[in-house]
Amino acid sequence: MMVRLLVLATLLLIAGELRARTPAEKAGFPSKLVIYLAKGPANSCGQGCDRWIAVEGTVDQGAAARIRRFLAGVKDTQRPIYFHSPGGAVDQSFAIGRLLRSRKAIARVGRTIVTACASGTQIDDACLKIKNAGGEVEAELTTRKAMCNSACGYLFLGATTREVAPDAAIAVHNSRLTLLIRGDPPPQVVAELRQQRLAMADRERAAFIAAMGIKGELTDLIKTVKFESIHVLTRPELYRFGIDTRAQPETLWTLEKAARPYARKVVFARKDDGASFRIMEWRLFCENKNRARLLFSRESDVGATGKSTIVMMAEPGKSVAFGRYPARVGKFEVWSDTVAPDTIKAMLATPRLFMGESTPAADGQTSLSTFDIDTTGLESAWTQMLATCPAAPVAAMPVAPPTAPAAQSPTVDATPSR
Repeated sequence: MMVRLLVLATLLLIAGELRARTPAEKAGFPSKLVIYLAKGPANSCGQGCDRWIAVEGTVDQGAAARIRRFLAGVKDTQRPIYFHSPGGAVDQSFAIGRLLRSRKAIARVGRTIVTACASGTQIDDACLKIKNAGGEVEAELTTRKAMCNSACGYLFLGATTREVAPDAAIAVHNSRLTLLIRGDPPPQVVAELRQQRLAMADRERAAFIAAMGIKGELTDLIKTVKFESIHVLTRPELYRFGIDTRAQPETLWTLEKAARPYARKVVFARKDDGASFRIMEWRLFCENKNRARLLFSRESDVGATGKSTIVMMAEPGKSVAFGRYPARVGKFEVWSDTVAPDTIKAMLATPRLFMGESTPAADGQTSLSTFDIDTTGLESAWTQMLATCPAAPVAAMPVAPPTAPAAQSPTVDATPSR
């Protein structure tokens, strides 16, 4: 009965991620592109990184000139740029993309949450005044449900280093052509002019994408997606087109402030076929001050045979042995086990955690595969969780297994113009 309830709960959560965006959510961006300097807690934008450039909002006419002036005053070209935008003017996006290429910029998709705007909406007049003041603002950074859609993608392609976190999204579609015609020309003349401009726009887009070192398959895909629709680039497409060529992109460990808080990490791992990826997720819960529970979820391997034994190791002798019998939730398999105090300490002290999987083969031998994941953000998330943990041991509570990572079914929006 409990398994059925967990399955139902997970399916409902996944369905919730697939819903269309409401008008209020579509309005959750500044009407003009905003760019500012942000500073967060230690390692908030990666190991050793706590400062970044935030670019968010709609790409408006005049955005390229503003960003050019802003970046001229930022000498640190290694400071990553985080984008969160629904799109906008394509010509401006091309110009900004070329500027970022000349700068050899590092681009990522992420939402910047300014601390001083906590009581507002992040886009109200008071908050925009803070962001546009010209100084460095205190902020937090999250990649979950962050997006760089439509024309924003061209800004992103301009960077020489491009990283799309597993829980962020880039979405594309064809451009909309707007003709401003004076007088009363014959319909045939208007139709011919429209076709000429569309063909020119296609050539400009193809030339820009090629100049950024991206494969022409992306151009072909964009032409098939109507302006009124949108296509979220899958992880295999991001890899195959040359947008994000990492074999194992990861999120940082982040604290999810749910009714029962937990630390969360999502990883895409490229499979041996080189063309597809497997989703994996970790959730660390605090059961009491001295004991944690770790859930490990991943897509089932349809070609796998036999039962695998999963082990996570922080250092020799400090491991979590998940065993052979995961719960099955749709296309996912989920393991769960408690974590002893000494293992928790070892997890927080090491920069990498090692995962090992042993699977019996048909010839009686055992195959072993291993990989490791980063622990950046784990110590901070655990420290915050401790504040809500019971002091004395409590009975282990059943928890719902992880849902599919948001990158598989992100909430996206698009408002480009041409």
